[in-house]
Amino acid sequence: MCKLFIEADTQLWATSRRSLRIDGMVTSVRLELYFWQVLDEIAARDSLTLPEMVSKLYREAIEAGHDLGNFTSFLRVCAIRYLGLQITGDIPVTREISIASLNANTILEKEDQRRVIAGWTLLNHSESIPNHPNKEVVDWLYGD
Repeated sequence: MCKLFIEADTQLWATSRRSLRIDGMVTSVRLELYFWQVLDEIAARDSLTLPEMVSKLYREAIEAGHDLGNFTSFLRVCAIRYLGLQITGDIPVTREISIASLNANTILEKEDQRRVIAGWTLLNHSESIPNHPNKEVVDWLYGD
């Protein structure tokens, strides 16, 4: 298993810092090159530049009341979710279909249903544990 990850192109996890203007303020975001590539692809699907898309994500997240204390992590999760939603077929692999044209509510509902069916819960301390019906099993596997 590890060889698949260890022997990947090391440039994938090399980092790059980019200066972006978000809401009139210039900020610097440092991400691994792989994440920049995925974010570039997302932006291109909606005919946006990367800075335009990042600024739009930031504005819409703030308008939705999200705390973006760690905006870099938010961008990483956006990239990973994009790839995951392609795997499940919720976002078509073909890049000609814009993200904006997709029905976000339907995709979010399907994503929630998959999480419930799988029985997984994200905890505040960033660990994932199965929502197993037998509490003793969960305590034994994931207890302190």
